[in-house]
Amino acid sequence: MEFEEIYKTYWDRIFRLCMGFVNDHSAAQDLAQETFIIVWQKLETFRNESSIGTWIFRIAANNCLRQIEKEKRFPKSDLPINLSEEKQQSIEPQIQFLYKCIAELPEADRIIISLELEEIKQAEIAKIVGISEANVRVKIHRIKEKLTQKFKQNG
Repeated sequence: MEFEEIYKTYWDRIFRLCMGFVNDHSAAQDLAQETFIIVWQKLETFRNESSIGTWIFRIAANNCLRQIEKEKRFPKSDLPINLSEEKQQSIEPQIQFLYKCIAELPEADRIIISLELEEIKQAEIAKIVGISEANVRVKIHRIKEKLTQKFKQNG
């Protein structure tokens, strides 16, 4: 698969995955861009042991986790992270709230639910995250319950 084709196929999904992590449009764009730089640099090392999508999602998830670790070591100001005004108006309030709720989840849950929202098969999620498929199903169920509670609390 050519890099350009990979980029076109996976950009939106990787961006949304990153958005689920950071709940910040420009930070998510940066993370997605960094992910594709890594994919570009390592494409010849891809050994087809998993699907290319699984490989790219694993790179993206690891990239997001590294960014979160960096931010823990060097905290930003205590200001809440928000999308720019113009970006906020283009995203539906429920989706904004969903991203906010996802961003509040523990890191592993963020990866799992973000991949689930991208309609990645649960077997693939299990490979990306490194847990059993049964555990993925249980975690997704629990995460969805947590998110449902947050939505109910917010009307």
